[in-house]
Amino acid sequence: MKLAILSRSPTCYSTRRLREAVEQRGHKAKVLNTLKFAIDLEEGEPDLYFNQKSLSHYDAVLPRVGGSVTYFGTAVVRQFEQMDVYCANSSAGIVNSRDKLRCLQILSRHKIGIPESVFVNDKKDVLPAIERVGGAPVIIKLLQGTQGIGVLLAESVKTAESIVELLRSQKQDVLIQKFVSESKGKDIRAFVVGDQVVAAMRRVAQGQEFRSNVHRGGVTEPVELAEEYREAALRATQILGLKVAGVDMLESNAGPQIMEVNSSPGLEGIERCTQLDIAGAIIDYIAAQVNFPEIDLRQRLTVSKGYGVTEIMIPEGSDYIGKTIQESGLRERDINVLTLYRNTSVIPNPRADRTLEPGDRLLCFGKMEWMKDLVPAKTRKKRKFKIKPLPELPVADEVQESDENAATDEK
Repeated sequence: MKLAILSRSPTCYSTRRLREAVEQRGHKAKVLNTLKFAIDLEEGEPDLYFNQKSLSHYDAVLPRVGGSVTYFGTAVVRQFEQMDVYCANSSAGIVNSRDKLRCLQILSRHKIGIPESVFVNDKKDVLPAIERVGGAPVIIKLLQGTQGIGVLLAESVKTAESIVELLRSQKQDVLIQKFVSESKGKDIRAFVVGDQVVAAMRRVAQGQEFRSNVHRGGVTEPVELAEEYREAALRATQILGLKVAGVDMLESNAGPQIMEVNSSPGLEGIERCTQLDIAGAIIDYIAAQVNFPEIDLRQRLTVSKGYGVTEIMIPEGSDYIGKTIQESGLRERDINVLTLYRNTSVIPNPRADRTLEPGDRLLCFGKMEWMKDLVPAKTRKKRKFKIKPLPELPVADEVQESDENAATDEK
């Protein structure tokens, strides 16, 4: 396997470890500066140039795209994708995770724990936003900060207002987030490779610092993740479209709360903490995928006229309940069930003799004209209103006095 590592820092720990892991396994690797590419667009022949020369053949790409070059870096990754070169992280996945707001917006659609967060633009919306996330103290985040930079704790509403006003005056977009008090000064970093959590550590802040990042002096300890934390990390990376990622979670009373997902996680802290060969796990995963890469269904389906992928729900009272997939008649209607979702279980390529139950969701591929009649009509979700307590009523004597005054006034 010949691997391209997209990185502007060939001497940093993570890049060096990845190169070592490649060479130890008998593969070849080259570190390519992301900004030295030129993207050539031509009908039927997408191409890349590197240092003014046509790029040689690579079997796979491992993007290590920094935040300052996200736009150009993801464009380069996207071009590799169009050239049918396997990319460990997709361009869409990198974009989804890089912006904290975008990441939380995507995750919020799913049953996965995230801290209550509000994004505001108008100064008048700051106070109501703070109330909706539970009041002060609150966390205020820049949307594209890294290593704890741009993460602030506002102990009071006044402080929060001042911070938001200052950042907005500097044209900075900010996120107001609930402060999870029970996890103050600590979090979990789970390292995901493919469909496995290969390592995890707890980061603990020191002194008065509330940020637990290693770059801010936090200390680390290896941790064996509970199943719900492992499942949350895997689901988050799957939803965002990443295969190699660091998932940061808070340990709250309600279970794991996803803070952010990093598409270019550093290896130094977690390898030294856990003493595990994480670089090797990444390279082994990429090598296994090179010969059998996933394809982007969205692009392939555009040439299959009349066919598509959609999700079908089996509601209470449906005629399909109690029938097997084979008995349902879906196959006879040119509809193939790709995946069955039941509660929190995911059953890929379900057997034909599996019985359908109420609440099952079926990811199907087939003729759109047949499937559209099976998709339930969208119902508008009821809004959750937070009821404020009524003001206290006057005591009996005051009521009587006011009544007497009213009677006097009437006279």
